[in-house]
Amino acid sequence: MQALLSYDQSPPIAAPFRFFLTAPVFGILAGLLVMHAGPNAFMSRWTPEALALTHLITVGFMLQVMLGALIQILPVVAGANIVRPSLIAGVVHCAITVGALLLAAAFLTFAPWMFVGSSLLLFSGGAVFLGASGWAMRGVPATGPTISGLKTAISGLAVTVALGVAMAFGMSGWFDLPLMQLADIHLGWGLLVWGIGLLAAVAYVVVPMFQITPAYPEWFVRRFVPSLLVVASAWTIAVFGGWDVPLLVAALALIGMFGLFAGVTLFLQRRSKRASFDTNQHCWRGAMLSLLSGGGVWLAARSVPEIGEWPGLPILCGVLVMYGGFVSVITGMLYKIVPFLTWLHLQNFGQGVLMAPNMKKIIAERTMHRQMLSHFFAGILLVLAVFWPETMAMPAGAAVVVSQAWLAMNLCSAVRVFRRHSRLIAEKRANT
Repeated sequence: MQALLSYDQSPPIAAPFRFFLTAPVFGILAGLLVMHAGPNAFMSRWTPEALALTHLITVGFMLQVMLGALIQILPVVAGANIVRPSLIAGVVHCAITVGALLLAAAFLTFAPWMFVGSSLLLFSGGAVFLGASGWAMRGVPATGPTISGLKTAISGLAVTVALGVAMAFGMSGWFDLPLMQLADIHLGWGLLVWGIGLLAAVAYVVVPMFQITPAYPEWFVRRFVPSLLVVASAWTIAVFGGWDVPLLVAALALIGMFGLFAGVTLFLQRRSKRASFDTNQHCWRGAMLSLLSGGGVWLAARSVPEIGEWPGLPILCGVLVMYGGFVSVITGMLYKIVPFLTWLHLQNFGQGVLMAPNMKKIIAERTMHRQMLSHFFAGILLVLAVFWPETMAMPAGAAVVVSQAWLAMNLCSAVRVFRRHSRLIAEKRANT
């Protein structure tokens, strides 16, 4: 798989980096909101604070990094070169950033104009990215599971954005829509097809490459991502139909897909040839275990009525899947992507003049590991806050703020290395 990578096709480093550096800011805002909201953030998935918090993580943190990664991945992995990537990245980043902030404010205030404004911005940003990526991939054949997986994930993004925009207009009073049903479908497509679909497509390349594991099994890479579309479609039909038994089967299949991906990835990690795990591997392991825990909690709720009736159940599953799962794995990926891209661009810029610094000196492993521990500690406190919100909400929010601020500082240290080394290269060129 690695032989297919074309690093000479990489876009300018600022194109993906603007997304990567913005994500921790939304993580900090999420932590501040938890501190401010206190128990209200953990009472129900439908409280204004919980809705705002969810979208600060999903749109502000997760979407930022995933779009930035795709701008980098599409030309390198799929040979799909986005036309004028810096311009596209700038427009999309601005629209998504402002739209995410406005959406969080809309949930907290329920001001109709904020829902309309955020939906227009998020739709515009999503449309520009989908148009640019679709145009770039129009002639790229689905020759392998990674490329076909990327195409499937992008289609999942399109559905997720469309549903989200429709609900935003519905909450603003423009349309009378079945918001509860649409919310469940929106969540299913966003986490399953877009989230896990993109993660799987990328994992086929980066897990064997960065973690020195065997490749994902052939049966898995051929069938997993296409199956996500089938499960999401069945889920959609069952939700709209209101059929209890098909809905339960579709929900079990949805949980099963999360569990299957996590289980296979953990199995590959056990066969890693590394003598010891680095931060990236620890983040992936923690994320996969958290995804399995979220699925296990949901299955327990189906078996024990008392658990199923607990109002905190959706919040607990959300913490485990979104913060423990997606935020963890994204953090681990940032610690591989950012140093690697910094090294790659400096190496290309300084050819024949100055060698790029070693990747381990761009962001120190010890610093990354300590931030990772703070992230996992914050996740544990968030889980405890679901059970004891009065006591644990404040320390959990503070821990998230510290962890995300630390992540931001680590990423900014790579930017400082890039700028400092670029100046040295320019000075050497000027003196020769």
